[in-house]
Amino acid sequence: MRKVGLPTVAALVVAILAVSASAPMIAFAAAPALAIAFWRNALGTAALAPVALVRQRTRPRELGVTVLSGVCLAVHFGTWVPSAKLTSVAMSVALVSTTPVWTALIAAARGVRVPGSTWAGIGVAVAGVALATGADPDLSGRALLGDALALAGGIAAAGYTLLGERARASLATTTYASVCYGICAALLLVASLASSARLWGYTWETWIAIVAMTIGPQLLGHTLINYALHRVSATTVAVLLLLEVPGALVIAWILLGQLPAARTLPGIAVLLAGVAVVVLGARRRQPTNGGTIISPEAIGTT
Repeated sequence: MRKVGLPTVAALVVAILAVSASAPMIAFAAAPALAIAFWRNALGTAALAPVALVRQRTRPRELGVTVLSGVCLAVHFGTWVPSAKLTSVAMSVALVSTTPVWTALIAAARGVRVPGSTWAGIGVAVAGVALATGADPDLSGRALLGDALALAGGIAAAGYTLLGERARASLATTTYASVCYGICAALLLVASLASSARLWGYTWETWIAIVAMTIGPQLLGHTLINYALHRVSATTVAVLLLLEVPGALVIAWILLGQLPAARTLPGIAVLLAGVAVVVLGARRRQPTNGGTIISPEAIGTT
C-alpha cells in the first residue's frame, strides 16, 4: 500500500476546494453562461499553449481524438454552466457529478462487462435523482431545465472522459489540455456569437470571478488532481471529489446566501452514494476490451 504524504493530502484538499468553487462563482458572475464558459476555456488555453508548443507535437490520429474530446468538453460546459444559473448550485453540481454513471453505461454499451455492484450503484444514483428532484420545491420550468442541462453536462463529460483517455495514452497533459481547451473555446465562441451573448463590458467583480474560475478549477484544480493521481488511486480520488457537492453548497451559502431546501438533501446524499458505489464497483473489475470504466480523465471536469 502506498504511503500518502502530507503534500498529497494538501494537494487533494486544495483541489477539492478549487473545483467546489466553480459552480458558486458561475452563479455569482454577472455574465451570460456561454460567455463565462468561453472565457474560462480561452484563458486556460492561453496559459497552457506556450508550454505545450515546446514539449510535444501531435500526430493526425491523436489530434482527431483530441478534437472530438474538445467537442464533448464544449457540450459539457455549454450545458452545465447554464444549469448553474437556472437551478440551485447543489442540484447542478450533484447532477453533473453523475459522470461515472454515464461512463459505466457507455462501457456496457461497448460490450464491456460491468460488475453487478456497478449496476446497483447506478440504480441507487437514479433513485437519488428522482428523490432529490421530486422533493425540490422549485418545480418551475427554469429549474427543471437547469436540472436537465446538468445531467446533459454529466453525459458529455463521460464522452470527454473516454476520448481523453485514448488521447492521453500518447500525449502529454499540457498538449492534450491546450488543444482540447482550444477547440472547446472556439466552439463556445461560435455559440456565444450565435446567441448574441455579450462577451465583454462586465463589472470588475465578474472579471475577477472569471479569472478565478480559470486559475482555480480549470488550472489549479486539474493540475493538483493529476499530481495526486501519481500517489493515490484514481478510484480514491474520484470518490473524494464527490466532496465537491457539500463544498459547493458551503461556498454558495457564503458567497450567494443560497442553501438548497432541506427536503432535497437526502436525495442528493443518495445520488452521491450511488455514484460512489459505481466508482468502487469499477475498481473491482477492470474491463479487458475497452479501456477502464473509471480513469484519471473521468474526474475533475467542472
